[in-house]
Amino acid sequence: MDNYIVSARKYRPTTFESVVGQKSLTTTLKNAIQRNRLAHAYLFCGPRGVGKTSCARIFAKTINCMNLSDSGEACNECESCISFNEQRSLNIHELDAASNNSVDGIRLLTEQVRIPPQLGKYKIYIIDEVHMLSTSAFNAFLKTLEEPPSHAIFILATTEKQKLIATILSRCQIYDFARITTADMVEHLQFVASRESVVAEPEALNVIALKADGGMRDALSIFDQIASYTGGNITYQSVIENLNVLDYEYYFRITDVILKGEVRNGMLILNEILEKGFDGQNIITGLASHFRDLLVCKDESTLVLFEMGASIRDRYRLISKQCAEQLLYQAIALANDCDLKYRESRNKRLLLELTLIRLCQLTTVDGAQPPEEKKKQIQPIVEASTVPATPRIAASEIVPEIQQVAKPATLPTPTQGITNHRPQSTSINLILNDQHPVYQAAEHKAESTEIPFSTEDLIRCWDEYAANVPEQKGHLKNTMMNCKPVLKNNFLFEIAVHNPTQKDELVSESADILKELRTQLKNSRIQLRVVIDETNEKKLAYTATEKYEYLAEVNRYLLTLKDEFDLITN
Repeated sequence: MDNYIVSARKYRPTTFESVVGQKSLTTTLKNAIQRNRLAHAYLFCGPRGVGKTSCARIFAKTINCMNLSDSGEACNECESCISFNEQRSLNIHELDAASNNSVDGIRLLTEQVRIPPQLGKYKIYIIDEVHMLSTSAFNAFLKTLEEPPSHAIFILATTEKQKLIATILSRCQIYDFARITTADMVEHLQFVASRESVVAEPEALNVIALKADGGMRDALSIFDQIASYTGGNITYQSVIENLNVLDYEYYFRITDVILKGEVRNGMLILNEILEKGFDGQNIITGLASHFRDLLVCKDESTLVLFEMGASIRDRYRLISKQCAEQLLYQAIALANDCDLKYRESRNKRLLLELTLIRLCQLTTVDGAQPPEEKKKQIQPIVEASTVPATPRIAASEIVPEIQQVAKPATLPTPTQGITNHRPQSTSINLILNDQHPVYQAAEHKAESTEIPFSTEDLIRCWDEYAANVPEQKGHLKNTMMNCKPVLKNNFLFEIAVHNPTQKDELVSESADILKELRTQLKNSRIQLRVVIDETNEKKLAYTATEKYEYLAEVNRYLLTLKDEFDLITN
């Protein structure tokens, strides 16, 4: 019985051409060898399973090859190549920094560096997982790395470049290995399947590639696992069953209930998924990726970002046409927010269900509906010709910080009644930030009128309104009776009050007052502003001395009482 070799080792690249997904880096390395422009130190960094160590070995073998091919590849026939392939080369040394991370290991390495090669031009030292070296080992290695003998070349490999000290990075040529794309991974898996006489569906290989997340070694390991499970017939269904991957059919079903706003059906689908044993966080992250794929499929220019197989691409494009972009934006945001809160949540299922409910409610939000649907729902408010042009008030007419002008409000629809909006409290911060109702005009009638009126007419209507103010608003009634309106121009009148309290009362009532005055005077352009009369401001608080002096003027015997008993007035 022959010894079985896993695909990750059996199909490990042995030439630059066989390296998957790193075309630019392998071309650079081949050109450096052919033009004899070799550096003394290289750093290969990137995620796991993308070919760092494999490229380091191929590079080392090709450097010492005695008969390079025209394409820059090793010949695999000379003594140097044969000794490397048989793992007996004395010129290429590999060191695992994870198990040899002490100063003693680096000292032994520096002693070996001094010995020239017995065969070939260079001695190459490959140090894998170099970030595992201790600080003292790094410091001991610095001088040798900066000025090695002419026959020595160092190739460092790491998955965590950020852990290397800056002095090491500055001494190396750095090569960043990228994650292998899904398309390249599927192509290589098809090659391996053909060599191993395994029948594999393209969609199944696509799921394997997505699960590997850019690592070819992981993809080959999963491939071997599925091939053993299926007996050499890899199907899409067998892959999602073995890897416990959620079928995209569920995502399409969830999308359908979201578009229809069917909350109950959505919760039943979620329950079905959870009963199959899927983790909630995987569900929500997969749903976010699904919405992202729908978004990129809406436009031909972003279709290149879609990483699934061609057979399912058409279905995504078809479904994406039914989804408004705003809905997809909000859906991605909701799914991402749920993903962030999932670990901290005590009731994780409820969090998933609440997110699904909010997703189903997106179709009722105006911003999430397609433009054509929004046009059907919007009813015309009023003909453009009936909307009066409201002149703007010059800034010079407003006293800074204490005077505010009522601006026209949005006109109601003809079928709606005119409603009152009375805030329960007034905040000066709201006023200064243009958030108070005084900045919103009182409601207009559907038909605009501009009949002129006099100051006498204005005061008469003002007094009539004040007389009808309820008893529970006694302060407002007194303010209106004591403070009369002054007409500034054809539409603007001003109320001068004595203190900020009176001003807040009028501001909170301004919408109702303007509504009544516009109705009585038959002029829809009337506006008001409230100002505080600084010259006539009443004092709201008195000191004890001021109270005593006032009482002494009223009753002179108070002075006699003070003197008789030697009282102090402070």
